[in-house]
Amino acid sequence: MLTTLLPPSSGSAHVAGFDVSREPGRVRQAIGYVPQLVSADGALTGKENMALSAALYDIPRRTRVGRIGDALSFMGLGDAAGSLVRTYSGGMVRRLEIAQALLHNPVVLFLDEPTIGLDPIARHAVWDRLLESRRQFETTILITTHDMEEADTLCDVLAVMHKGRIAAQGSPAELKQRAGGDATLDDVFAKFAGTAIADDGSFHDINRTRHAASRRG
Repeated sequence: MLTTLLPPSSGSAHVAGFDVSREPGRVRQAIGYVPQLVSADGALTGKENMALSAALYDIPRRTRVGRIGDALSFMGLGDAAGSLVRTYSGGMVRRLEIAQALLHNPVVLFLDEPTIGLDPIARHAVWDRLLESRRQFETTILITTHDMEEADTLCDVLAVMHKGRIAAQGSPAELKQRAGGDATLDDVFAKFAGTAIADDGSFHDINRTRHAASRRG
């Protein structure tokens, strides 16, 4: 809903100062988005994927080459820019997708499960790039994740969701303190989101959600 891919079910929301219902075009211009499913084209090189994003974001031609080169280098992909993306590792693909999403200097960057399926080395490489981008650019990064280590490492503020609502919100340290004792973020999640398997929905619900996500690409 915040990326304007779905209409709000109720209420209202503003992203970068724009109403997601009344000004979806302005929202899309202001954000970058990396979906959970692979979005890079494996039949193109890294540089070609970046060039496509530059055209879609209407980045001026006179600045495209320089910005593409800078973004690929920043993500550690300069040497692989001319290789087909289908030859990339999972971590390289994810870093390329983040580079594409940052190419137009978005005010807000949305990342949906950014390191799901990656091995520990690739996961930490992505984390390093995200932390560096947060330090270097004035971009707000909003991440959805089930990886509590990832949330603890990357996030200044966490919101724990339960059945479509925010069950708790605060810094990692504040939430762990509220959970008591020597609580970890896993303990925080269990406390505020519940521990029953049924809370996650039925097999039918999960299968329907994944099928819908697959159709949207």
